[in-house]
Amino acid sequence: MRTQTHALVAILGPTAVGKSKLGIAVAESLGAEIVSADSRLIYRGMDIGTAKPSQDQLARVPHHLIDVAEPEESWSLATFKRRADESIAEVQGRKRLPLLVGGTGQYATAVLEGWVPPPKAPDDSIRSKFESLAAEHGPSALHARLVKVDPATAREIDPANIRRVTRALEIYELTGIPPSKQRRASPPDYRILRLGLQLPRPELYARIDRRIDQMLERGLVDEVQALLSRGIGLDHPPMSGIGYRQIGEYLLGERSLEEAVAEMRRLTRQFVRRQSNWFKADDPKIEWNEVTEELAGRIILRIRSWLQAD
Repeated sequence: MRTQTHALVAILGPTAVGKSKLGIAVAESLGAEIVSADSRLIYRGMDIGTAKPSQDQLARVPHHLIDVAEPEESWSLATFKRRADESIAEVQGRKRLPLLVGGTGQYATAVLEGWVPPPKAPDDSIRSKFESLAAEHGPSALHARLVKVDPATAREIDPANIRRVTRALEIYELTGIPPSKQRRASPPDYRILRLGLQLPRPELYARIDRRIDQMLERGLVDEVQALLSRGIGLDHPPMSGIGYRQIGEYLLGERSLEEAVAEMRRLTRQFVRRQSNWFKADDPKIEWNEVTEELAGRIILRIRSWLQAD
C-alpha cells in the first residue's frame, strides 16, 4: 500500500445510518485514525444524547475531536476547522490514514472543501440584537429573517438552532453579502475519497426510533438533569441539540415526557431530510453505498484500491 501522507477518506451520511460503526471497522483493518465531524461529540458529559462511541470503541481506535470541550464553551466553525485540519495533519504525519467521520454537513464540507470561515463581529452588539429578537419573538421569527436575506443558508439550519441562525445573520450584517454567497475556499492539498452511506428512508426512521428508545433506557433524562444541575441552561449552544432541549423542557415542567420524545422523533426525521439535502445523492464527488451486512468489507477493499491507485 502506498504512502497515506496526503490521503483523507470521508465517511458521510445521515444520523443513525452507521457511520461510526463503519469507521471503526475500517480503522481497525487499515490502521487508520478517526477525526470526528460531528458538532455534538466535541462536548464532555454529553454522551447518551449524542450517540457518542462507547469507551470500548474509543479505546479500540484513536479518535480525534471527541470530548475536547466543556458544554459551557461555544465552538465556531472556524475553531472546528482549525482543530480538524491540525488533527488530520498529525495523523498524516504519522503516515496513517485519517478518516473524517460525521454527519454535520457544514463541519465536513468546511474541511473537505477548505472553507475560509467569514469574519467574526468586532463586538457583541450585533449578536446581542439578534439574540434579543429571538427571546422576544421566538426562534421562528429569527429564522424568518434569515429566510428573507439568505434562503439557501436558511434551508441548511434548524430554525430552533438560535446560535447558528444568529451567526448567519451576523455575517450578513457585517458584510452585506449572504453567507451562502461568500464562502471562500482554499482546497486542501491531499487526495480525498468521499464515501456516502444511505438506507431507504423507512428503514432509517426505524433505526432512529430504536436509537431514541435506547437513549432513554441508557439514562438520557439523568444526563440532561446533570447538565441542568451544573447550570448549563437550555440557552447554552450545546443544549440546542435534538434530545437535550426536549428532555430539558420536560425536566423544567414545560412538556410531558411523551411530548418530548415525540418531538425528538419529529425533529430527527426533519434533520435527516436536511442532511440529505446537504449531502446530495447526485453529488458526483460522493460515492454512495447502500448499508448492508457486507458493507465494511466492500468499503475496506475500495479504500485499499484507491490508496494504491495513481
